[in-house]
Amino acid sequence: MPKVYQDLRSFLEVLEEEGQLVHITNEVDPDTEIGAAGRAASRIPNGPAVMFEHINGYPKGQKVVTNVHGSWANHALMMGMDKNTSTKDQFFELNRRWDLFPVKPNVVSRDEAPCKENTIEEGDINLFELLPLYRINEQDAGCFISKASIITADPSDVGNFDKTNVGTYRIQVKGKDRIGMQCLAMHDIAKQLWEAEKKNEPFPVCITLGNAPLVTFMASTPISYTQNEYEFVGALNGGVPADIVKSDLYDHLYVPAGAEVVLEGYIMPRVRTVEGPFGEFPGSYSGSRLQCEAKITHVTYRTDPIFENLYLGMPWSEIDYLMALNTSVPIYKQLKVDFPEIVAVNAMYTHGMTEIISMKPRYGGQATGAAFRLLSTPHGMPYCHNVIVVDDVVDPFDLDQVMWALSTRVRPDKDVKVVPNCAGMPLNPTEEIPGITAKLIIDATTPVDPEPMKRSVELLKDPAKTADYSKIIKDLMGAK
Repeated sequence: MPKVYQDLRSFLEVLEEEGQLVHITNEVDPDTEIGAAGRAASRIPNGPAVMFEHINGYPKGQKVVTNVHGSWANHALMMGMDKNTSTKDQFFELNRRWDLFPVKPNVVSRDEAPCKENTIEEGDINLFELLPLYRINEQDAGCFISKASIITADPSDVGNFDKTNVGTYRIQVKGKDRIGMQCLAMHDIAKQLWEAEKKNEPFPVCITLGNAPLVTFMASTPISYTQNEYEFVGALNGGVPADIVKSDLYDHLYVPAGAEVVLEGYIMPRVRTVEGPFGEFPGSYSGSRLQCEAKITHVTYRTDPIFENLYLGMPWSEIDYLMALNTSVPIYKQLKVDFPEIVAVNAMYTHGMTEIISMKPRYGGQATGAAFRLLSTPHGMPYCHNVIVVDDVVDPFDLDQVMWALSTRVRPDKDVKVVPNCAGMPLNPTEEIPGITAKLIIDATTPVDPEPMKRSVELLKDPAKTADYSKIIKDLMGAK
């Protein structure tokens, strides 16, 4: 049974024990130093989470933590695995636990939920006092919350727990009790908001900050509209249910019981105001757009809450670790149904804008068909711009091997295809019309009949004693 975390604090304790959490105790400037630390930590191999304990302009004792998910070591610990577990092994363990879905969450009483320790009622709410907010990148339009979990329900089917959505969308704090939120058309929350706005009704929303690591992980994961994120958290916990508690304002919404802060309120129907610019995951500023606004009318929080936020910018940063394997595994699951020849899918690069499929094609053209199937998945259709298909002997998580396949298996006139006028991701700066793009498919597999293959090629194999000497050499290195 893997180690299970029902809140952020218990995970931070383990990160501390494993040498994956550092503390900055001197006074720091929030706008210039917290983002910089998040940027730096994610660039260090197996970089740690960083806790700030004295932030200029805020009362001493208010804490910010960043880069909690920002390394493969932290990612492995989140799964209850050894921190040195390889990315590929983490992929297959995540894939194994995925099949435990669904695991119904455990609903606790209000008295049992740490997130309900303190309450602020409407009229007394001031987000700038509650949270040590800061600018993440220097040209951001203001203070953004980049790592919240937003809980909403389908207004046309409110009682259907399967249609409860726990998602992650960027939030701009615009006033003491007012926020802007980016809800792009391909996001589940946009479908629900559309239903509410058809009736011109306020749309209930709960926003939770500082969650258990797998809650944040699943809030960032592209799953089916009718699959509940809390039930996946239980599956990824190895079958241990996630603890949730009913919202104070809305009987149909449930929040993580161990959250540091819970903001409750509603999105105002048919109201759009300027949001952004914001430094985004492709490594560029997104510009400004008209986005929805929400009013916060009720707050609960743990005593001495920890404000968790993440840095995002030029990859790799924390968001790339957070959304790497939880993008890869769902797409792998979807493709495997129609293409059992697929071995693994690497969708780790910039939210899956480039994805690598490893498979053993049975007939000519099947690799291209798998690429088209990927581009028709709910996540792949808007996000993925480039698909590379490699043989089953190529590890898609090893870019040295992928580059070998591109170098020795691609005939540009036959194996490279461009598909114009497809759905895109508006935050991609290459799109001349935001949301419309071309797709690139590269077939880097060995040709299979009836594809033309005029030369026979026999792949080299490792010498017989390679594995033996790998162990011998590692042991000798460890002995020094």
